[in-house]
Amino acid sequence: MTAEKLIDGEVIEACQQGDRQAFQVLFETYKDKVFSIALYSVGGDRAVADDVTQQIFLKLFTAIRQFRGDAEFTTWLYRLVVNACVDERRRRKRWLAWGETETLALTSQKSQEQRVDRLEVAAAVQAAIAELKPKFRMAVLLKYIEGLSYDEIATVMGCSKGTVASRLNRGHTQLAKRLAHLKFYGE
Repeated sequence: MTAEKLIDGEVIEACQQGDRQAFQVLFETYKDKVFSIALYSVGGDRAVADDVTQQIFLKLFTAIRQFRGDAEFTTWLYRLVVNACVDERRRRKRWLAWGETETLALTSQKSQEQRVDRLEVAAAVQAAIAELKPKFRMAVLLKYIEGLSYDEIATVMGCSKGTVASRLNRGHTQLAKRLAHLKFYGE
């Protein structure tokens, strides 16, 4: 039995009964996945992603009693994450100046030139993902960052599998156009 299967049963019930240790187990199991989605959704700003992650777990702490088990717990959690990320993007749009960009600073032990190249590529990919409409961005993130199936994405996003396929296709097309100028290693 996997850790997530244990989370889906006994730990969820304990959390619903107010068991703080069970909630800590839940937090430790999902914090990295939640942070990852939040980080990509907010354009690589780690501080904002931390804030969003905290907001999600605070909401989860108060809303866990609403989980009925009609779907997998992860599906329900990802729905909370998607909603929180969309809300944060809306909120940030009101405050950010037009054209302001964020960059994602990555470090590597490669040569200085390779580091710069990787940073440029990472920043371009991050910016291209951040520029996608939320419905395309979330489909891309859930598929490629979280590895969810089309069925799982459809459940999380509240749409059909065909709509997921369409959103991924449109997201791919837009990313390809935005990233066509990049040279990747090995070319």
